[in-house]
Amino acid sequence: MKRDSVVVVWRRRTKQRNNEACCGIHHSIIGQVQTFQTQTSNSKPTTKTTTSATSQTKLASFFTTTHFTFSFVPMLVVLFHFFLLFASLSTPVFSSPIVSDSGDHFPANQTFRPDKELHRLGKIRAYLKKINKPGIKTIQSPDGDVIDCVPSHFQPAFDHPELKGQKPLDPPERPKGYENTEKVAESFQLWTDSGESCPEGTIPIRRTTEEDILRASSVRRFGRKPRRRVRRDSTGNGHEHAVVFVNGDQYYGAKASINVWAPRVTDQYEFSLSQIWVISGSFGNDLNTIEAGWQVSPELYGDNFPRFFTYWTTDAYQATGCYNLLCSGFVQTNNRIAIGAAISPRSSYRGRQFDIGLMVWKDPKHGHWWLEFGSGLLVGYWPAFLFSHLRNHASMVQFGGEIVNSRSSGYHTATQMGSGHFAEEGFGKASYFRNLQVVDWDNNLLPLTNLHLLADHPNCYDIRQGRNNAWGTYFYYGGPGRNVRCP
Repeated sequence: MKRDSVVVVWRRRTKQRNNEACCGIHHSIIGQVQTFQTQTSNSKPTTKTTTSATSQTKLASFFTTTHFTFSFVPMLVVLFHFFLLFASLSTPVFSSPIVSDSGDHFPANQTFRPDKELHRLGKIRAYLKKINKPGIKTIQSPDGDVIDCVPSHFQPAFDHPELKGQKPLDPPERPKGYENTEKVAESFQLWTDSGESCPEGTIPIRRTTEEDILRASSVRRFGRKPRRRVRRDSTGNGHEHAVVFVNGDQYYGAKASINVWAPRVTDQYEFSLSQIWVISGSFGNDLNTIEAGWQVSPELYGDNFPRFFTYWTTDAYQATGCYNLLCSGFVQTNNRIAIGAAISPRSSYRGRQFDIGLMVWKDPKHGHWWLEFGSGLLVGYWPAFLFSHLRNHASMVQFGGEIVNSRSSGYHTATQMGSGHFAEEGFGKASYFRNLQVVDWDNNLLPLTNLHLLADHPNCYDIRQGRNNAWGTYFYYGGPGRNVRCP
């Protein structure tokens, strides 16, 4: 072989080896650049990015245009440019608020790390796969909710190790003295307004979305109330109440009719609710509660509709329990009620008033705590094994309203409780609870005795009790929040 031919062959083989080596690095780098460009292009920044973001675009362009000549660049220079690109991809900083491809918000000057964001998105989608059970029918609600009709034995409760393979229990015996004399409402939740319903053997479950979870502080805390110090007088950090309560005895349930409104909530991370609490424990880390009522919570639901909700905890809201069906716990048995769905109709100031009946009681036979909604509709039950103290009985029952005062603007919130009007305004203006009762050890419904009233901040939200033959024990409560007497 001639010397010139040898040189040509040597150069070709060298070029081939260099191309193979460089192109492996090149495609890996460009893949990262393209991935990051896709994420940032979907992020829609509101202003120009900083020099860091601009320089990485130039570097991407550099590597793209030098693809065919890369083999002639000294390896030292290649490694230097690779180091620069890696550094820019690792810690890009944006100068203005952006929204990632998963919908998450990043404030100005906060480091945005694609790898961390992708990891979080993966956790969200894994949780959604776990919590959104496959349905046999889907119903679109007028308020934007999607309701899935899920076979009852596939609901989240049966993911619990102690419930796996079981089926919902048959209805229990109602408490003695229970009378169902009220007319059944034809429509009580917005998703039923279309005339659609879930078949027998299924339960309606509000579908959880990525946007729902992204509003929470984390995937782990989604669907849970914020941790807070719980005291016997019901106050906690930022939480304000107007309630009546009974204690000093053993209680096996509670019943009331609750006036439904759509109070204004002024901050995404605040809420306004009206509910029944069934409570036991020492008001330390072992507090047990069962809760049911209606609430407006923009963080949890993404809107300002009043929604029927449930809650439970066995450790003072630390790690156990959740809202609605967002964890294993509550077993739903009803195919007409969607927990977490908007309530319709609602009360209006000086106009028509609407209320919902709620009853929570302990089944004497099996010991589970059952929930009734409206006029005789059994929603389901909390299994007794979920609890420690409530496995036996409750030591306190509360009725009333609660709001969160975040003071996000530096002063008391203008979030409303109830109708947003003080108790003194009375019927048609202030919100009310009526026909308050408790269940005793022998499964009897009884009127309340030794009733206590509590308003944490009476200049912001107050409460007034009464009694008559039509409404039994009742009270008006609520208020506007921030006003001249509530700075």
